[in-house]
Amino acid sequence: MKTAIIFDCEFLCLEGSQRRFWCAAHDPDPVIAQIGAVKLGLEGDIPIVDTFKAYVRPIDRFGKRYTLDPFFTKLTGITEEDIESEGLALETALAQVDSFSDGSRFWSWGKDELNMVAISCYVAGIQAPIPAHRFDNAVKLLLAAGMPVEDLAKTPSNKLAEYFEIEHPPLQGHDALDDALSVSYTLQHLMKAGRLQPHVFDGE
Repeated sequence: MKTAIIFDCEFLCLEGSQRRFWCAAHDPDPVIAQIGAVKLGLEGDIPIVDTFKAYVRPIDRFGKRYTLDPFFTKLTGITEEDIESEGLALETALAQVDSFSDGSRFWSWGKDELNMVAISCYVAGIQAPIPAHRFDNAVKLLLAAGMPVEDLAKTPSNKLAEYFEIEHPPLQGHDALDDALSVSYTLQHLMKAGRLQPHVFDGE
């Protein structure tokens, strides 16, 4: 079955980091601490085939693990205990999500690959294992399905399913897998309604 991978990442921040573009002297590098991914079938009844979730040990430019800021923990629910007990090395986490994808294209709400691969790998001093052409922006998919541009600009990934009034299990905003599921439920809904065609996922 042809599939697409819908993914999301949670990356380090302090309160106000986004507003400052992570440029304050005390801001961490926006390296990832969690990856969530959904394998979405693009044929038949558009099934959610499988899911993936991994915690990643966030490392600074000198190889030292970042301590999570309380604001980040409150925002995402990710704790020091999660990282200590389940956190993977970046290389391992990326290899696992690449294996999970089975060669399918990755889609995120925006360009999460810049944090997942470009920034995190650069800071860690490792080669990016997944090339840029494997990624694309899921905002294009919603645009193709007719979602107004002004609504696209103000709707975060964790509010997409709510925007389309889709019934789904409870989701926690700023959890990487749950945010990926919110996008996936939305794409599933739009494809079943005939508003989005599988060829759009070719990303050409």
